[in-house]
Order: sequence, then structure tokens, then C-alpha cells
Amino acid sequence: MAYAIFASGSKQYRVTVGDVVEVDRLPDLQNDGEAKFDHVLLVEDGETTKVGAPVVEGASVTALVLDAEARGPKGIAFKFKRRKGFHKKKGFRAALTKVKITAINA
Repeated sequence: MAYAIFASGSKQYRVTVGDVVEVDRLPDLQNDGEAKFDHVLLVEDGETTKVGAPVVEGASVTALVLDAEARGPKGIAFKFKRRKGFHKKKGFRAALTKVKITAINA
């Protein structure tokens, strides 16, 4: 089974064709559009493995955009100082883009 590891938004993702992945929001993309990731760190096609230093030359991962403006689950940042009566609670939701991997080009 072929797979690739690519970097997007300071995170790394291990994907195969058909996987659905949520990456950090990619600007200027529309639903049903195409996203191309060129920062591929490793490509494995079943027989050979190409490891980049730092990236594999000429390799890319192509994906179909399913949801350009998805949001992640709610997270809570809570700060407090003991015995001082100080506490601060703030919530956030990450801005994401949901993509489906369509091709791995080595």
C-alpha cells in the first residue's frame, strides 16, 4: 500500500489515496476545488521508499477540498493562580480545511 508523509501548517500527515484529513486552514480555496501539497517528506510505493532531505524532489500530494471552512472541536484555555482568586477561562475553535487525498505523485 502506497503512502506519503507531507507537511502543512507546521504539522505532518501520513496519508494514502482516499484518506480524509483535516489540515490547518488553507487560504483561497473553494469547496470541490483542488489542493496541492509540495512539501512531501517521504513517499513509499510498496517496493521503494524515497526519503527527502528535507523534501522529495518532484513529489506532490493532490487533494480534493471537501470543506474549505471547517472548524475543529471547542478547546478551553484555563489559567489560574492558587490562593489569589485569579482565574481566566477562554474558549477557541481551530480553523480547518477538510480534504480528501486523490493522488500521490512520486
